Amino acid sequence: MATPEEMLQTMISNMPEKTGNSLEEWKVIVKDSGLQKHGEIVKFLKGDHSVTHGFANTISQLYLKPDLLDKKPVGDNADEELLKGKDSIVDIFKKAKQQFEAIKGDVEFSYKKTYISLRTPKKQFAILQPSTKTRVDIGLNLKGVEPEGTVEAAGSWNAMVSHRVKLTDITQIDNHLSEWFQRAYDANC
Repeated sequence: MATPEEMLQTMISNMPEKTGNSLEEWKVIVKDSGLQKHGEIVKFLKGDHSVTHGFANTISQLYLKPDLLDKKPVGDNADEELLKGKDSIVDIFKKAKQQFEAIKGDVEFSYKKTYISLRTPKKQFAILQPSTKTRVDIGLNLKGVEPEGTVEAAGSWNAMVSHRVKLTDITQIDNHLSEWFQRAYDANC
């Protein structure tokens, strides 16, 4: 299955054929419109140019935030970027990441601006986020499974996951937590 980044690149490649203009041409059209809000741009593209919602949304997002196309750092450099100014949680983060690397199965680490999206070959099953200077958050996608112990309901923290673990001490990362990681992976294969 394609990653979100690959899907975006495919959409951009298909844009001239499907919409009549390349992304760069659409950016000029949006700039000339003078619109600056996402919803207004989407409405303009759909209404005045008959662009489908998916392409209108993509054009608007990439016009307003061109850095979304920037290459994300990978490996240790990306970890350093995520952990900048958060020295007290480096060991917690690295140990949690090692637990995800030890999962039985093919785990993809997709670096975002503030977290790592962890994916099975089919979809996201977890996120690893150095949230504050003193806490690493882990989100797990385990819909229909009751929270237990340090694994709590995600609530409104992040809509992409159903469960959340707040790590403030390296000793919280144990075999029990590793079992939850594997369970989330298996449930999303």
